[in-house]
Amino acid sequence: MQSLTNRATPVDRRPMTFAEKLYLPAIAKGMGITLKHLFKKKATVNYPEETRPFSPVFRGLHILNRDEEGRERCTACGLCAVACPAEAITMEAAERLPGEEHLYREEKYAARYEINMLRCIFCGFCEEACPKQAVYMSETFAPANYQRKGFIYGKDDMLIPHPQKQIKENNQ
Repeated sequence: MQSLTNRATPVDRRPMTFAEKLYLPAIAKGMGITLKHLFKKKATVNYPEETRPFSPVFRGLHILNRDEEGRERCTACGLCAVACPAEAITMEAAERLPGEEHLYREEKYAARYEINMLRCIFCGFCEEACPKQAVYMSETFAPANYQRKGFIYGKDDMLIPHPQKQIKENNQ
């Protein structure tokens, strides 16, 4: 019967020679490979002391951005939650009250904004979908935790510090 792909290799059924029975060439070849790898540069990084450089397209933890005046950029439009294929983002919208103009940029803001990092696949769709550039992905990664609730990041965990309050605290 003829093969369809012509990729079959015939099996050599000849008896082994005396040199092949000693296995010395095979052992020498294996030792040569071992010695070659022994003197190569190690690929291991001693993590706490050294850190490896991240790729320029690395996507890490989510950050909620503020504008130049320190107001929250997020308007709770929900586009990031809709764009998320893993459905890791949940939010609740609320209306800005009179006197809160210094806190929120628009009339509507995210009263509750949560990301479940156990579901997140770090695809970056939320960052691309946000029309206000309120969500971006930093170059830090999620720290280890022993409980599931430690991986659900709320608005307080993701919001960058208020720039004007941070300047006041540094001056004191």
